[in-house]
Amino acid sequence: MLDLLKKYRTLFLLCAFVLSALLFYSTHLRHQERTTLFEKVVLILTGPLQQGMDVMVTTVADTWGRYLWLVGAEKDNRELHEENRRLKAELDQLEEVRLSNERLRKLLNFREDTQLPALPARVIGEDASGWFRTVVIDRGSADGVTEGLAVVVPEGAVGRIIAVAPGHARVLLVTDPSSAVASLVQRSRTRGVARGRGDSLSFEYALRDQDVAIGDRVISSGMGGIFPKGIVLGTVTQVAREGYRMFQEVEIVPAVDFDQLEEVLVLLKENP
Repeated sequence: MLDLLKKYRTLFLLCAFVLSALLFYSTHLRHQERTTLFEKVVLILTGPLQQGMDVMVTTVADTWGRYLWLVGAEKDNRELHEENRRLKAELDQLEEVRLSNERLRKLLNFREDTQLPALPARVIGEDASGWFRTVVIDRGSADGVTEGLAVVVPEGAVGRIIAVAPGHARVLLVTDPSSAVASLVQRSRTRGVARGRGDSLSFEYALRDQDVAIGDRVISSGMGGIFPKGIVLGTVTQVAREGYRMFQEVEIVPAVDFDQLEEVLVLLKENP
């Protein structure tokens, strides 16, 4: 301890002098009417020190305040980011519910307009092999579904049931090459058969002199026992009458977007 006092003796004496001067100045300041020479010396010596201390204290306080503000701002930003993500997820869910409700409303309106007994179903799978154009729905024999029933949406024909289990059924799409639907051109009443071609349909057995034009809508004719009359199959996009062929070559774009298929209606048999 003595060694420390000896080493910093000058500094200790200077601090003691400054403190004594400040105490003396504070004690006699209120009792004197004018500033003495000693007080002037004290002010000259301690003024810069007090100014420096004030600047240092202010700087430290400002820096600490900014640090606390940045910490608080970072926390607020993190909380706002999480809240934004949560609200966005809720909005996405609400939008999905809204879209689903719109599709179901269309199905119900279509069922009421057609006045046919129908069972709503959801598409839960599709054929991934590329050999067949089929989908799987979440309704089966336990719901009254049987093979051969037509499957539709408000936009038009989807396909027919080809396999049934208690809780599921497989639907052969109208675009499958093995699918054929008796149909007619709505405008001219030209009859033919709409056959699947993978991603499109062809309208077959229309004689070359019969009236078929691009833009004509093709509907089911009601013959064949699968689809009732008037179900839309698609729109004519190409007509060819080449050479001496007996029949026209007619291509149809399907009315249904099968890549966006989610809910369908299974048309049930009417009770006799």
